[in-house]
Amino acid sequence: MGKKFGFTFSWKRALGISAAKARLSRKIGIPLTKSGRQRMAGRALGCGLAGLVLALLLLGLGAGAAAALGLLRF
Repeated sequence: MGKKFGFTFSWKRALGISAAKARLSRKIGIPLTKSGRQRMAGRALGCGLAGLVLALLLLGLGAGAAAALGLLRF
């Protein structure tokens, strides 16, 4: 149902497990949560995908220009 009195208790935070995981994650540079790993992979894939599209576009333009000049025969 959610919070009834405006506070919640977490035994992991009380024992310092959450803080230790956060420090470890920052130190190794890899998120320890599933959603964090998915976000990191999505960013990497998005960057790679943009680069791939740009490379294909440049290759396509280069091949088109070469074909127009008669340097490329199909």
